[in-house]
Amino acid sequence: MLNKKYYNDAFIGNKNITASFSKYGELLRLYYPKPDYRQFLDYFHTGIKVNDSDLIYLHYDVNNTYKQYYTENTNILNTQIENSYFKLRIKQIDFVLIDQDVVAKKYIFINDNDKDLNLNFLVHSSVISTQNNMSSGMILDNSLVQYSHNSIFIITSNQDLLSHQVNNSNQSINSGVIYDKDYVGMSHDSSISYDLGTLKPGQTKEFNLYLYMNYENVDVSKAEEVINSLKKIDCNEALFEAEDYWKDFLKSHDTLKIELDGTERTSRIIDIYKRTILFLPLLLEESTGGVAATLEVDEKTDTCGRYSYCWPRDAVFIYNYMDHLDFEDEIELFYGKFLKETQTKSGLWEQRYYTDGKLAPCWGYQVDETALVVWGAWQHYKNEEKRTGKRIAKFIQDNLDMLEKATKFLEKYICYLLQDNDLLDTVIKEFETKYDFKDVDERYKHKSYDLWEENEGVHLFSLSAIYAAFESMIQIYKMLIRENKVYSSKKQEYDELIQRYVEYKKRIKQYILENLVDKQRQVLVRNDNDRKCDISIIGACVPFKVFEPTDDIMKNTVDYINYTLRTFSSGYLRYQDDHYVGGEYPWIISTCWMGMYYNMIGDKKRYEECLKFVINSETNLGLLPEQCSNDFSERWVIGLAWSHVMFLGMLIDSN
Repeated sequence: MLNKKYYNDAFIGNKNITASFSKYGELLRLYYPKPDYRQFLDYFHTGIKVNDSDLIYLHYDVNNTYKQYYTENTNILNTQIENSYFKLRIKQIDFVLIDQDVVAKKYIFINDNDKDLNLNFLVHSSVISTQNNMSSGMILDNSLVQYSHNSIFIITSNQDLLSHQVNNSNQSINSGVIYDKDYVGMSHDSSISYDLGTLKPGQTKEFNLYLYMNYENVDVSKAEEVINSLKKIDCNEALFEAEDYWKDFLKSHDTLKIELDGTERTSRIIDIYKRTILFLPLLLEESTGGVAATLEVDEKTDTCGRYSYCWPRDAVFIYNYMDHLDFEDEIELFYGKFLKETQTKSGLWEQRYYTDGKLAPCWGYQVDETALVVWGAWQHYKNEEKRTGKRIAKFIQDNLDMLEKATKFLEKYICYLLQDNDLLDTVIKEFETKYDFKDVDERYKHKSYDLWEENEGVHLFSLSAIYAAFESMIQIYKMLIRENKVYSSKKQEYDELIQRYVEYKKRIKQYILENLVDKQRQVLVRNDNDRKCDISIIGACVPFKVFEPTDDIMKNTVDYINYTLRTFSSGYLRYQDDHYVGGEYPWIISTCWMGMYYNMIGDKKRYEECLKFVINSETNLGLLPEQCSNDFSERWVIGLAWSHVMFLGMLIDSN
């Protein structure tokens, strides 16, 4: 079903770099200085020429076998490659330096043959180039410098080059012999080689490669200074520093303290849990708190609308569960900077953004995203109080204006939906008076997209999120009054708004019962249009609490979900007749969602079935995909942040 080019199997990084690899150790994508921009590489291939052989690619050869793993409790990736023909073992260690924005690639060669092996190491690198921003290659100080007007990519080692080829490298690279008289050329791909010498039987030899990149702050004339600093890196010392950093990082965020009990189940849960803590920071933009859904998998949009963006909804869910792992600073940055700076003047958030807060390509708006911001802020308050005992009223106060503006937009949406024109006029007047801004934005009158971004209409999930947003504002105002954070005049205003939001909640629930229920089956339906069964229906209960899990209509709905969306592997599909990427594979999000419901009602058997599917969906590196086939042989979008945090939700809610 899935083309192999879409896979990211492993990830490494630091605060500014995120890189992905195939399960064969091929460096696929390299992002700097943000996890969604800029991607430097078209491809980066490494290989060896042994004696008089042609080039043997490390990431692919018919005689190669592979084993891949992370150094325990770190983001240091190890790929073991064994070439059976030459009886040559290669250990490739990839990591990003902690205090420098440099990717280090350490290679250890071991000769298991009874003959001498003469080794040449080759790199064939192609950087992203466009007609308006062409790249060139240059050999400088025994290093390959690939540059354009606003980017530079340097490949170097503390060993001298054997040869290079700046132009027409594709024509000769497979022979393992490259040569070019030119030191510079207008080519986006170039190659270099190193003579590693003769490796005698039983002998071991190490070789280190360093990758440096920069974007916008580019001055090729100063490249030699950078190269000189790279050559001074002590790779082993940097490796130890990275290992210590990530182990300390994991320890500081391991708040659940899951203990081994001798079972495979718990061991695998811990594997995914630890990888979640180590993986999620690689998707964060440090200066804004924006978080990418995952690293990109489909640049040409062959299969999807692309993934490497920050959706406010996804980010709220992600941070809601990261909250339990002591990521308080990142969460408060997300609300205090990213969301404040991206909110429109009318109060809503658009579909998706780049992680630095700039608007990304969109095709509509989703009202649930605005509602979830309000809900998420109150969840953060509750999470911190439960986890640390702190009452963070200041967080609410600092973001109150943003939350109130968002709630006003939701009020307009609901008033228009309920056809309450008098109240709609009142809300618009209140908005324009408070914000001194004439609101001409009438998107609240349009039908919103659903959370899957496919259907326009009035959606149960969206209404449930709005219901929860109003409840959140009720609790926020009550908390501010209780904590004496308001003047007496404000108290009266808040009391009036509380009563209004209580009434909104009643009317939303009544609307749902009248318009989003299949009367024949007595089950909830997803929208006012196609009325198909959809896993997002469960959101009316978990987490938005419009209905109790024991309500008859919820029990009927869950039965219908099981009849319609549950697969033989105990995984759950997204919705009926889903055609996305074939539509036949269960989703981790869906299955975790059902697991949370079953945990809520105390059905441990069904909860464990859901958990088992999720565990079996993990890769050998502990990463969770978006979807997984029922036989667990195929996975799509490996390393999806939302999958990982929904898994956290299953663990947290079960404690």
